[in-house]
Amino acid sequence: MKFLYSLERRFGRYAIRNLPSIIIGLYAAGYLLMFIAPQILGYLTLDPVYILQGQVWRLVTWIIVPPGRMDVFTIIMLFFYFSLARSLERTWGSFLFNFYYFSGMLFSIIGAFLLYAFYTAGGFRYSFGALFSTYYINMSMLLAFAMSYPDAEVLLYFVIPLKMKWLALLDGALILYSFFQTGLPGKVAIAAAMLNFVIFFLLTRSGKAAGSFKQAARKAQFRKAFDNARRPGSSARSSGGAGRSGMYRDPNGKIAIHRCAQCGRTELDSDSLEFRYCSKCNGAYEYCQDHLFTHTHRQ
Repeated sequence: MKFLYSLERRFGRYAIRNLPSIIIGLYAAGYLLMFIAPQILGYLTLDPVYILQGQVWRLVTWIIVPPGRMDVFTIIMLFFYFSLARSLERTWGSFLFNFYYFSGMLFSIIGAFLLYAFYTAGGFRYSFGALFSTYYINMSMLLAFAMSYPDAEVLLYFVIPLKMKWLALLDGALILYSFFQTGLPGKVAIAAAMLNFVIFFLLTRSGKAAGSFKQAARKAQFRKAFDNARRPGSSARSSGGAGRSGMYRDPNGKIAIHRCAQCGRTELDSDSLEFRYCSKCNGAYEYCQDHLFTHTHRQ
C-alpha cells in the first residue's frame, strides 16, 4: 500500500479524470460499431495471434468491444456499473481508481499471452480474442464497491432494495459458477480479470485479508487534511465545527480528522467507524456510515 501511495505522489497528476465516463463512451462506440460495421470489432479484440503479427492496437482497443449485446438488461447493468465506478473514483481518487482498472486490463493481457504460449507449446493454434473483455473487470468493481460500502443499499433493477454485501455474495457466486463451468481459456480470462481485486483487497497488507481500499481512502483523506492544516495560515479546528472537513480536537487534546455532521462522532470514538462526504449536501459535510444514507441533506 505504501508503494501505491508513493506512486500516487509521483504520478498522480497524470491520472485520467472521469475515467468511468470515458469507459461508457468507449462502450457506446463499440455498440455503434456493432450495429453499423460489426466486422470491424473482429479487428479490435485481444488476440495474441494477431498482436504478434503486428496488430499492436489490439492491446488497447479490446476494451471497446461491448461486454454483451445491446438490450434493456445491458443498459441497466451498464448504468449500474457506471454509478459504482464513479463512487469508487470519488472514494479512492482518480489515480487509485485508474490503477485498479488498468491493472485489471494488464492482468487480462498477460493472461491472454500466457494462454497463447500454453497452446502454442502444445502445437495448437487457438484464437480466443473474443473471450477476453471487460465484463469480469466490471464485476470486480462491484466487489470492490461492496468492500468499501458493505452496508450501502441499492435498488436492483431500480426496484429491489438490496445491501451491497449481499449483492457481492451473489456476484461472487456467479463468478465461481462461471469459473467452474467453463474450459481452460474461460478460467484464465476470469482469473486474470479478477486478479486485481484479489491483490488489492487480500494482499495489500502483507497478506492480511482485511487490507482493503476503505482504509486506503481514509488514510488518503487524513493526509490531505493534515497537509492542508500544516499550510501557512491554517490551524486545527475545534470540536465545535459544523461537520465539515478539517481537524478537530477532543477534550483529551487528541486531533481527529473526520467528524460526522449528524452525530458528532470522530474516528477517535471507534476504529470501525468510516466517514464519507455527501455529494447532495450543499457544502463539504461528512457523515459516518450510520448516517451517510439516513441524514437530511443540508441545502
